[in-house]
Amino acid sequence: MTPTPDDLAHTLSRIADALERIAPARTARADFAAADAFVWMAAEKRLEPVPRVNRVDMALLRGIDRTRDSLVDNTLRFARGLPANNALLWGARGMGKSSLVKASHAEVNGEVVAQGTPPLKLVEIHREDIETLPVLMGLMRPAPFRFIVFCDDLSFDGDDTSYKSLKAVLEGGIEGRPENVIFYATSNRRHLLPRDMMENERSTAINPGEAVEEKVSLSDRFGLWLGFHKCSQDDYLAMVEGYVAHFNVPLDAATLRREALEWATTRGARSGRTAWQYVQDVAGRLGVSLSEPPAAPR
Repeated sequence: MTPTPDDLAHTLSRIADALERIAPARTARADFAAADAFVWMAAEKRLEPVPRVNRVDMALLRGIDRTRDSLVDNTLRFARGLPANNALLWGARGMGKSSLVKASHAEVNGEVVAQGTPPLKLVEIHREDIETLPVLMGLMRPAPFRFIVFCDDLSFDGDDTSYKSLKAVLEGGIEGRPENVIFYATSNRRHLLPRDMMENERSTAINPGEAVEEKVSLSDRFGLWLGFHKCSQDDYLAMVEGYVAHFNVPLDAATLRREALEWATTRGARSGRTAWQYVQDVAGRLGVSLSEPPAAPR
């Protein structure tokens, strides 16, 4: 039986619908004026606006004065259209690495917007979505704004080769990093790769030196390295006292010191995160509401 024109049209329509369903998601045009911060939704190839960023006030970040000044200065130069470096914030857990990135973004925006400069945009990309970074860069390249692309807890393990995508985007690719984009990452590892992975490359490669160089060269793409080390007892107590004063927690100094030190001892660590966890505990016991709390340092 010969199909009618209507039958052919219906069949073609069904084929077109099926192809549309299996086709890769189109990159959605972003409304960068909608917010100053976004999260990259890699599967949908779109940017999700973040109306209110979970951040710590810069004044509450203690014991990292030198690194704070370096990152703020680098960010301010970038926001003003001057040369600036990609930054890697590495080191001890809970010492405020990601908190400093978000606080620096807010601090710099407060200054440049007051001077009539367009606000700097903060875009977070998840570690597992690094391979889609070229798509994200292409979305931001023509935009009339400047962007910090931020990846928290960046590291690579085992046979993961997505670090090569990051290397090409940061420096070395044909297009390279867009002039209006800078990349900030936090990691517990200075070279982003575990030592055993690098040692394995050295032991199995025909030319061990070249194999290790290939791995280490990723961190070389970051012109600014900022180290975060375990804090001293005095710095830890200063963090606790800063939070307590900020939220008006009614606790005498002697009790505060004794309890805060005991809290850190039972957890085997002194850090900004530990300080914030203690303050949450004592505020709860005393019935103090921590309205609009800062994020725990990371």
